[in-house]
Amino acid sequence: QVQLVESGGGLVQAGGSLRLSCAASGRTSSAYVRGWFRQAPGKEREFVAAISWSRGITFYADSVKGRFTISRDNSKNTVYLQMNSLKPEDTAVYYCAASSSPNRGGSYYYTRWNYDYWGQGTQVTVSS
Repeated sequence: QVQLVESGGGLVQAGGSLRLSCAASGRTSSAYVRGWFRQAPGKEREFVAAISWSRGITFYADSVKGRFTISRDNSKNTVYLQMNSLKPEDTAVYYCAASSSPNRGGSYYYTRWNYDYWGQGTQVTVSS
C-alpha cells in the first residue's frame, strides 16, 4: 500500500500562484508514476500532470501547459505541483495519485483508472 497526503491548497486571486505538495509513504517503490488530477463541482475528475519517479519524465494536460510545473524530490518522497498564472477555471479539488504500472507511455497516465493510490484531495479556489 502507498499512502499519499496532499497539502498547499488555498484561496488565491486570478494571476497568482500556489504550490501543492504530495508526500508518499508505505510501499513507495511501487509508485512508479505520480500524478495530479482535479475535480470541479459537477465535473469529471481530469488529468493535470504526471511525472515518472525514476527518470523524471513529465506529462501535462494542454490546459495547464506553460503555467503548471510538476517536480519531485526523491529524498523526501514528495511530488510538487507549482501552479502559476492561475485562472478561476482552475478552481477544483486537486488529488495526488500514484500508478504502480511503469513504462506505459504518456497516454496511459492521462487516465484516472490507471492509478492505484489516491490522496484525500486539497481545495484550490481562484477568485476573479
